[in-house]
Amino acid sequence: MIILLLKILGTVLGVVILYVVLGYLLPFIEVSAKDDRQKKEIPIYIYTNGVHTDIVMPVKNDMKDWSVMLPFNNIKSKQTDYNYIGVGWGDKGFYLDTPTWADLKFSTAFKAAFWLSESAMHCTYYREMKEAADCKKIMISRNQYQKLIQFVDGKFDKDENGKSIVIPTDAVYGDNDAFYDAKGKYSFLYTCNTWANDALKAAEQKAAFWTPSDYGIFLHYK
Repeated sequence: MIILLLKILGTVLGVVILYVVLGYLLPFIEVSAKDDRQKKEIPIYIYTNGVHTDIVMPVKNDMKDWSVMLPFNNIKSKQTDYNYIGVGWGDKGFYLDTPTWADLKFSTAFKAAFWLSESAMHCTYYREMKEAADCKKIMISRNQYQKLIQFVDGKFDKDENGKSIVIPTDAVYGDNDAFYDAKGKYSFLYTCNTWANDALKAAEQKAAFWTPSDYGIFLHYK
């Protein structure tokens, strides 16, 4: 029994060590941006709060009005003078119960790591975006933005009428954000930051080969 327990412990430690090593090394492998030879006229941003990475886009242009899909009425302020919308995908438990690492519970982490809980979209409205270490601006073409729209929109769960499903909760981060039901399962192999990294790939922008962390994304946008 002791030998069996030691083998199990060794296997678990081996997996954890391998995950940490790959989580650090693989992000250095860059997936290069593609030049579609179109004018880069649409600004998007990558923004991290230190845990989650969001893709930030214009609230409205002639290609997409996110306020129709994600109504201002679903946020506390109810105000409509926002210019940008930040969208992130992740584990519902992480989003609703873990705004910072200090709030992380073992039960939340365990369920999230092993495909045991649901996912959610966190959507935040902003009036302005300021570039900093935690916020990087990227100019993309209309064609690339259309691909990004399809990627982001496709992750939202919809009701029978094709509308996004808001999650009733008081666990919002401020007066300008809301949560929505999402497709897919969060895991230690596919995190919120992995999704954001894949969003950049969908938009034909620089990205990490694979990353579980925001570090792996921002590594390519210093």
